[in-house]
Amino acid sequence: MTIKLQAIKEMLNADVLCGDNLLDTEVTCGFGCDLISDSLCFARPGCLLLTGLTNVQIIRLAEMVEARAIVFVRGKRPREDVIGLAREKNLPLLATDMFLFESCGILYQAGLRSF
Repeated sequence: MTIKLQAIKEMLNADVLCGDNLLDTEVTCGFGCDLISDSLCFARPGCLLLTGLTNVQIIRLAEMVEARAIVFVRGKRPREDVIGLAREKNLPLLATDMFLFESCGILYQAGLRSF
């Protein structure tokens, strides 16, 4: 199953930090984690990455695993340089006040799986 970012934005009551024009992008799976090493091992191409990590390495990681978008959880917001890099890479960034567990549960109920 695939889900569009617009629907994810609505389900998670998320703000779009960049990539407003990319909300019709579809994600094929989701992965929630705050560990770079686990994300490298388990995230899949085409995934939605949910994380509380907001540094520039998360953009590099998303690029390496071919993630379609990132959702920052727990009310976390990245710095402007991180958002700028995501814009350069055409990587949509969203942010929600929900916890990681809650966000993943909502998306799982909507049909999004880990692979």
